[in-house]
Amino acid sequence: MKDLDNTKAPLLDHLIELRKRLLLVVATLFVTFFACLYFAKPIFAMLVQPLLEAGQGRLVFIDLFEAFFVEMKVAFFASLMITFPVLATQLWRFVAPGLYAREKKAFLPFLLLTPFFFAGGAAFAYFIAMPWALHFLLGFEGNIGGVEREALPGVGNYLSFVTRFLFGFGVAFLLPILILVLERAGLVTREQLVRGRRYALVAAFLLGAILTPPDAVSQVMLALPLYALYEGAILAIRLTRPRREAEAASQDEALS
Repeated sequence: MKDLDNTKAPLLDHLIELRKRLLLVVATLFVTFFACLYFAKPIFAMLVQPLLEAGQGRLVFIDLFEAFFVEMKVAFFASLMITFPVLATQLWRFVAPGLYAREKKAFLPFLLLTPFFFAGGAAFAYFIAMPWALHFLLGFEGNIGGVEREALPGVGNYLSFVTRFLFGFGVAFLLPILILVLERAGLVTREQLVRGRRYALVAAFLLGAILTPPDAVSQVMLALPLYALYEGAILAIRLTRPRREAEAASQDEALS
């Protein structure tokens, strides 16, 4: 019974610490939500710029409450983006005490790079993928059989379109970090990644179909950078492996 009681105490301490860190993240999300709600209109004005550049200057709403709920969603979306680094930091602080010094040194750079890769994916979506996709989708306007076909996107539908692009590309651009972490943990090898190139290409197009709106242009514009990031991860493993092997050998010599 004594041993069982001793194991329960550390577990309870870990759960209390996890609860504190999650409460901090929730509190940050709560505060940033109301701050972003105050600036919801300027934030949405920034999100509609790709639509304006594509030549569409109108957004409509049919439901009386739609515009109000769109501002709420914009605030929540922006607060999630702001809170993401806080979430990553708190997760690291919770996990780090259980890691060895060498493991901390190996995984900390990947944690620090995560927000930059996510932001890079969102920026790629905003400045490149979204304008191309909107030009393609709005190209279906015109006169067909004497009937004028005009696009009148709703504010809610457009916000869903934007958030799927930004989050989809942001998450997808984390692929190299995930691959490098798995390789550092010994779960995959560079040789396995090289042999799996054809499967990675198929998976990239599947993810493009899942994370982007259902049009071929959006899917291709996510799939191709995603596969390029896969190849980049393989190259990064190849370039860093000799240095890591030399460090491991020196550490083994020091211990012996």
